Amino acid sequence: MAGNSQRKGAMRKDGTKKGMTVGSGGQRRKALKGKGPTPKAEERAKHPAARRARAAEKQAAKRAPAARARKDGREVLVGRNPVVEALRAGVPASALYVQQYVDTDDRVREALTIAADTGMPLLEVTRIELDRMSGGAAHQGLLLTVPAYDYLDPADLLERAADSGTPALIVALDGVTDPRNLGAIVRSAAAFGADGVVVPERRAAGVTGSAWKASAGTLAHLPVARATNLTRALTAYRKAGCTVVGLAADGDMELTALPREIADAPLVLVIGGEGRGLGRLVSETCDHTVSIPMATSTESLNAAVAAGVALYAVASLRSSS
Repeated sequence: MAGNSQRKGAMRKDGTKKGMTVGSGGQRRKALKGKGPTPKAEERAKHPAARRARAAEKQAAKRAPAARARKDGREVLVGRNPVVEALRAGVPASALYVQQYVDTDDRVREALTIAADTGMPLLEVTRIELDRMSGGAAHQGLLLTVPAYDYLDPADLLERAADSGTPALIVALDGVTDPRNLGAIVRSAAAFGADGVVVPERRAAGVTGSAWKASAGTLAHLPVARATNLTRALTAYRKAGCTVVGLAADGDMELTALPREIADAPLVLVIGGEGRGLGRLVSETCDHTVSIPMATSTESLNAAVAAGVALYAVASLRSSS
């Protein structure tokens, strides 16, 4: 009777040759195989999300940094505004490249005038050549080459302080990766009588065209030293008689409570990056850590601003003694 059959559907008993096993998907050689997880929308070439992602990448390329490093160590600045601002700031550029038949405006004319007045080599090249030199960045017909910076050794800054006849004041940077912050810190260090700035060799900003521009030309007067290992450099400063003071949100004391005897003695002021602050080893190497008192609604200051505040406090203590 229909409905009372005990037959197991398409299942077959062991030893039989015909029929299919339920769920087999076919014979073993022709078994169905999955194609894996569905790709994300951005990974499917014809999907609208993928087209939007490609358009965003093109826009990001157009907004690429104005400064690019070359294999020979030189830096190139591209774009009319960055080039003119660098020339105004007295960046020691080695040559100005101008595109042939470029549409001139006030910025192009000013760049040409400054280059001519300073005796800088002025080279006219094709757009193809400028595209190659700039790595495809939006150069707008102007490109400035800046020679590689000649860093000092951290010990050289102590010799510079000894020659000045005043207690050493050195600024060390830990984890500051924005060259504009480096330039601004150099500018503040020069204004408040520091002998130089120390930066780590790795994972830190170096002296680039952007740093030169932010320093407003003070990099020509205040040296920057590069340390292979910042912790060892700070330890060497301590052995040489310097007190190492680091800026930290959870410092041992507030900056306003810094003793005058510490400010009057040879001093190394350590500034951490905006994100993580001072590294653990660097913090442990400091003799003291100080914090800048702020309103509770403000979590932290820009590294360059914090350096300026701390340098002013030290300069004030020294001038009042």
